[in-house]
Amino acid sequence: MKKKYPFLGIVLSAGMIMAACGEDDSSSGSESAGSEGSGSDFDLLEEGQFTTASSGLYKPFSFEEGGDLKGFDIDIGNAIAEEMGLEPNPVTTPFETIIQGLNSNRYDAIIGSMSNTKERSEQVSFSDPYYYSGGAIFVREGNTEIQSAEDLEGKKIGVVGQSTYETAAAEYTEDIQYYTSDVVALQDLTIEGRLDAVITADVVGFEAQNAGLEVEMVGEPLWIEQPSIAVRKDDEELLAAIDEALDTIIENGTYEEISEKWFGRNLLDVDLEGVEVLE
Repeated sequence: MKKKYPFLGIVLSAGMIMAACGEDDSSSGSESAGSEGSGSDFDLLEEGQFTTASSGLYKPFSFEEGGDLKGFDIDIGNAIAEEMGLEPNPVTTPFETIIQGLNSNRYDAIIGSMSNTKERSEQVSFSDPYYYSGGAIFVREGNTEIQSAEDLEGKKIGVVGQSTYETAAAEYTEDIQYYTSDVVALQDLTIEGRLDAVITADVVGFEAQNAGLEVEMVGEPLWIEQPSIAVRKDDEELLAAIDEALDTIIENGTYEEISEKWFGRNLLDVDLEGVEVLE
């Protein structure tokens, strides 16, 4: 796979991001990775269903609109479920306790933009990455005090609790404001006196800009993350089936269609050479 990542000049088309959330027929009539027995070999919460969790508060990856769950993560989960011959069943849960919920058998997997890190991999098993994203600093438009990561020293930074961004913020300050949603954090950033900066994914910040929030990114991304699908440690067969289904939707073009729909580009098309990859 040829990988590129144009960090500068990325413009997300609002029309693409808000495109209708129609499902694509991605199976092309071929036999799905787990179609025989409809997942009977897996220890699923509900027989024949693939129940996946996200926060539902991370637009454009997962969010509720008109009573329905939508977004990139939701579409990817639906496509993987269908490839495995299962009925997709996306649910929401707070990100701060999403791993605990998985290990308490409340759902089968996490497809919620969770990055694979060494600390998390001690608690769950991860699939191959299903996209790449840059962790980035955002400030209120016109802010000249923060021009690099070093300028975050002692500043008030907004992050989602238990995220990789919380870990990054703690390197610079003890004054951290916690949120359940990156979008709400970015909204607060536009209100003078609330926050000095927000650390979140670059694509989430760009979506906020396209939605009219007066925020801007400082410099280039701090690192590249590898969001992956998480399952319980003992669900080895399920993990293998997920990886196989993910490979299939990448190869047959379904993945690119979903990514183009939400972002106008392929989120796996990233140049990792010389860039710090978060672990």
